[in-house]
Amino acid sequence: MSNARNLANLMGTNTTVPSSKLSLGASDLPSGSVLQVKNTTFTGTSTTAFASSANTKLTDLSVNITPTSTSSIIKIEAQITGEHSTSTAIYNTGWFFYRDNTALVAPNAGNRTAGIQMGSNVTYWAGDVASTPENACYMYFDSPSSTSQITYTVGIVSYYAGNWHLNRTALDSNTVDYERGISTISVTEIAG
Repeated sequence: MSNARNLANLMGTNTTVPSSKLSLGASDLPSGSVLQVKNTTFTGTSTTAFASSANTKLTDLSVNITPTSTSSIIKIEAQITGEHSTSTAIYNTGWFFYRDNTALVAPNAGNRTAGIQMGSNVTYWAGDVASTPENACYMYFDSPSSTSQITYTVGIVSYYAGNWHLNRTALDSNTVDYERGISTISVTEIAG
């Protein structure tokens, strides 16, 4: 018997409705419904070293979710600010997500760097490479086919080895022209 029919039957008997009868399960909602949202917002600063062409996790930007159904779709979103230690990395960096230890990237095509989005150079100024942050905003729809806990983490890959300075500039001097920011990763479970 459906939750709605149970509720109607209970209401007709003039009894108190148990809270268990007022909730809907994931299977009661139509495809496309939002089932849950989780996020991690990192307000501190950190530095992550990466080798040339090596997929690397930014462990400060990870979030856990336990899907309610194997047919669910997980929408992953990230907004990242910070700065590379190497100015040439600005043009040669890919951003992506990890599902646990699996990199969610574009299909391999020869020796090309694969990610979801390539790095943005919108805020880059050649004469100011240590005090002008870069940014990346991107998303991905994952179908993990699991009801076990999953950890999604932001990933970075660059042709050049170096450091990513999260939420800060490379020099991070205590003056007004060395910006800081906030970075976020979020996941949304969507009924399949």
